[in-house]
Amino acid sequence: MRPLALPALAIALMALASCATDKRNQALNKTLMNYAAAIRWGDFPGAQSFVDKDYAAEHPVSSIEQGRLQQLRVTGYDEGSGPRPDGDDDVVQVVQINVVNINTQAERTVIDRQRWHYDREKNKWTLMTGLPDFSPH
Repeated sequence: MRPLALPALAIALMALASCATDKRNQALNKTLMNYAAAIRWGDFPGAQSFVDKDYAAEHPVSSIEQGRLQQLRVTGYDEGSGPRPDGDDDVVQVVQINVVNINTQAERTVIDRQRWHYDREKNKWTLMTGLPDFSPH
């Protein structure tokens, strides 16, 4: 009877690891989809809720920047090849965002390099790089 215990234990551990990975991937997909929807609809306060609390405290969105964001309409959001793993609990993705300034009707493209971190205890992904930089360069 003992010879079967070790293989059974190994199978059970692999199944648990698979469940944890599935849970993490589902949380990532849901987070990225909801964040993209917030950006696409111009819900920048909603998008801000995805930003890491420490990062947000160190880099607050100024009233001037909030005013600029209200002048923008997002016309495109392209995740490219999607998220890539970057370590055990991090993913990165490069997103191309097209925006139109409603006052000037000028369209431009912003490249947003996102880093997302997974908190295992909370089963939650947070954006470590803040909102995209929409300021004109």
